[in-house]
Amino acid sequence: MEAISLENVTKSYDGVHAVNDVTLRVRRGAILGLLGPNGAGKTSTIRMIMNILVPDAGSIRVFDQPVSDETRQSIGYLPEERGLYPRMQVRAVIVFLAALRGMPEPEANRLAREWLDRFELGDWSEKQVHDLSKGMQQKVQFISAILHKPPLIILDEPFSGLDPVNVATVKDVMLEMRGQGSTVVLSTHRMEQVERLCDSICLIDKGRNILDGDLRAIKQSYGKNTIQIEFNGPDGFLSHPAVSSVNRFANGAEAKLKPGAAAQEFLKAAVQSSAQITRFDVLEPSLNDIFIEKTGHA
Repeated sequence: MEAISLENVTKSYDGVHAVNDVTLRVRRGAILGLLGPNGAGKTSTIRMIMNILVPDAGSIRVFDQPVSDETRQSIGYLPEERGLYPRMQVRAVIVFLAALRGMPEPEANRLAREWLDRFELGDWSEKQVHDLSKGMQQKVQFISAILHKPPLIILDEPFSGLDPVNVATVKDVMLEMRGQGSTVVLSTHRMEQVERLCDSICLIDKGRNILDGDLRAIKQSYGKNTIQIEFNGPDGFLSHPAVSSVNRFANGAEAKLKPGAAAQEFLKAAVQSSAQITRFDVLEPSLNDIFIEKTGHA
């Protein structure tokens, strides 16, 4: 069974298409990366899945049921803009939001304490939400989205405001939830996290679905046309005719080869230069490179 299916979905505002004839399938028990530049239509798509917005055309089903208030109860949702009550105590707001999803208060209290401890917020549980930093509030919002163990979790920029330790914790929880059978939709600009977490992606630009499918298959379809090279010394060899573009770093570069160009020819030029080569890897393009190629946005 598909967790989510969209069929020719369209949504307009004042005659402008925010979502334009989008068709998408999200496999149950998988993590989907929902990607796109700002204003591409991602948030509108999410809000229609949540039954917050109604599509102008097309159909949306969640677990093979038309979207409704009932299907929304099966979804854990973390919006990009925080929706916490600032003057409520931290644990109280988590328990309250869990109760709205039908969870008994004793169980919600017990789980809230466990999750707050896991995210190192136990000492803050009786503080008011507005006393917390933005990163702490983001952790509380994340806990609220997953506490009731929803079969479908939609996370809009869940890493916003988090330090690397807490990013890793959120990532681990997402993988745990998938391992327990939940489906996760992850909307983020953090391409490195999408590559590490997601089974499939959907790339939306200007309201249209321009690329979707299994992430590994998409990357393999581009072939190994990317060189990661680290070196000391002059970088004149990076202008080799085989190279179409270069992204320089402090101690090296990432070079994209032209179609049909041989990596060995580029390596030969690098070795014959006066630079000292310390690393040379031939790779599939990064998801960030694919994103830029397909949308024209960095």
